[in-house]
Amino acid sequence: MKKTINSIARLFSMAALCFIFLLSSTRPASAQAPIKNIVLVHGAFVDGSGWKPVYDILIKKGYNVRIVQHPLTSFDGDVEAVKRVIAMMDGPVILVGHSYGGAVITAAGNDPQVKGLVYIAAHAPDKGENEAANGKLYPPAYKSLQKTADGYDYIAPDSFHADFAADLPKNIADFTGRAQVLTKDEIFHAVITEAAWRTKPSWYMVAQADRIINPDLERMYAKRAASYTVEIPGGSHSVYTSRPKEVAALIIKATEGAFALNKN
Repeated sequence: MKKTINSIARLFSMAALCFIFLLSSTRPASAQAPIKNIVLVHGAFVDGSGWKPVYDILIKKGYNVRIVQHPLTSFDGDVEAVKRVIAMMDGPVILVGHSYGGAVITAAGNDPQVKGLVYIAAHAPDKGENEAANGKLYPPAYKSLQKTADGYDYIAPDSFHADFAADLPKNIADFTGRAQVLTKDEIFHAVITEAAWRTKPSWYMVAQADRIINPDLERMYAKRAASYTVEIPGGSHSVYTSRPKEVAALIIKATEGAFALNKN
């Protein structure tokens, strides 16, 4: 009798283990652990230091964050710089781009390690498009673009606060304007050959007071890509620095939802 009871107990135990295994193996994508690797990509005229407030929030929450310092001298070189950092990450990646960095992640995001794209007041061109031409369809408000004799662009420092960073303290904006990374004009004319947002889920932040990229162009990009979209009232083009809590929250949302929404 005791042997029979023990046999029945073993059978129940094995059945329970099988049930647990089936539950875990058929768990929906949305229940998977959040992606922990995040790569932040800056835009034109600036470097990666503007991501510091967002970085601080994400690091405290346990994410593995890298910031790309791409040279802004050629589009292909910038894409390769991003892909180089992606390759350094162990496992799936969420790729985040601001401004021109959106065009860069649209190309670099085709890397199979990338599972989701986050656009922060960014360009998201389609195949055959470039951001310079798209900008003419929805003209921006700023008039402060300057050019050097050898083909590099920059924002006039005296206009940087008003045009690029109106929601940052003026002393910080003035310093950033005078510490600009001169940007090769030709990168804005680079044509996208394959748009990653066509096959991967995306999230988009519209900066409602953006003077560098027309907010209506940002809305067009977001709608076309079927991005999960948030809008920031009063957000300037520097929204990635001025509103770190909102930006970090959107990135975290992407880390939690990328597997469930992945189109691959």
